Amino acid sequence: MKNKNDVLLELRDVLKSIPVFDLINPQPPKDHKIPCFEKSPLVKTTVREFQGPESKLNVKIYENKERSNEKAPVLLWIHGGGYVLGTPDIDDGLCEKFVLGAECVVISIDYRRAPQFPYPAALKDCYATLDWIVENAEELNIDKSRLAVAGTSAGGGLTAALTLLARDKNYPDIMFQMPIAPMLDDRNITKSSYEINKEKFPNLWNREQNEIAWKMYLGETSSDEVSQYAAPSRAEDLTGLPPAYVAIGELDLFRDETMDYVNRLIQADIKVEFHLYPGCFHGFEKVFYNTEISKKARNEYIQALARAFRKKY
Repeated sequence: MKNKNDVLLELRDVLKSIPVFDLINPQPPKDHKIPCFEKSPLVKTTVREFQGPESKLNVKIYENKERSNEKAPVLLWIHGGGYVLGTPDIDDGLCEKFVLGAECVVISIDYRRAPQFPYPAALKDCYATLDWIVENAEELNIDKSRLAVAGTSAGGGLTAALTLLARDKNYPDIMFQMPIAPMLDDRNITKSSYEINKEKFPNLWNREQNEIAWKMYLGETSSDEVSQYAAPSRAEDLTGLPPAYVAIGELDLFRDETMDYVNRLIQADIKVEFHLYPGCFHGFEKVFYNTEISKKARNEYIQALARAFRKKY
């Protein structure tokens, strides 16, 4: 069974600095400083509002200030937070790096979150954003034939769900998906979902937090009624999905459900690039930790996106 001694040496100080977070009574941890990033003078950020399926929605748009008139590829980015937490602001630095490293426009959606808005609110908002992007491609000066979707954690789960939904609706055409450490399976039946628990890893996203978050997201839905669009691990048919880049840490609660999903994508003849990072936990690369492994992982998925936009998959 995994324990703290299995954490990569250069990440142990990071692990110690992560506060324990209470999902039932979410309060900002005192005296916890989130690692900051240096904002690039080359990236412009704007906020746009449009009418979603049930409410007004806001997106943050990141683009190169010096971009040419040529239509740029576009990434729909979906933030994480267990379907219950987070905002697009937490990923400002990463979205800027996507803009510069993958030479694209990034659009990050502020979707509705549980428990106030359980499934399918978040998915509806993400799909409405895809539709808005395609419908406004000319104004945004983007190439809608090079549309990718990506996200981490719950955002990774929504990425997988969104590609399933777009496939089944036959609209829009997503060329590439990038679920990073995705939250895919509400059943919590894998070995890794038992290994990463509150007793051994109280300050990581652990089994107990995961169970609470899924209950909040699924609301009154019974286990035998959970849709593949809520928990993509339940999807039986993965054919016809776009090529994928997937990455996760060895000490991530979602490790086994992610590896199972990757294996089934491969069996469905979907091109997949998969990275497993030994000794790494959930979110190890996410909040701009400056360890070598964190920078390496971020750079690898930024470059994967760049390859996808050059149609190298």
